[in-house]
Amino acid sequence: MSRRVARERTFSQADFDAFAALSGDNNPIHVDPDFSAHTRFGRTVAHGALLCSVLRGLVEELVPGGRQVRQSTMYPAPSPAGEPLLFEAETIGETPERVQIRLLVTRQGDGEVTCRGETEVVPCR
Repeated sequence: MSRRVARERTFSQADFDAFAALSGDNNPIHVDPDFSAHTRFGRTVAHGALLCSVLRGLVEELVPGGRQVRQSTMYPAPSPAGEPLLFEAETIGETPERVQIRLLVTRQGDGEVTCRGETEVVPCR
């Protein structure tokens, strides 16, 4: 039986700027609204690592204290500032040694998937 956790989150430009300051990733598509306005995105978009950090929090809810040993993610669409996102993590396989979890981020306005992936976690013993 699978288990699922979800959380809604809307990032502001201030969130993107704070994450850039913390991570050192100051790519203008994340932090420069004027630059981003002239890109294919039309506005600033979230760092992939920022999305993954929220997903990691959901993984922790599913497997408290678990050690993440593998993760694979893809970003088929952007996650712009100011757009409500739905973060989801769902177990798709579970043994005493490993838990496989599907990861998903969806823009709530149009249902577009902005991040999808899987992770594998070793439970704490």
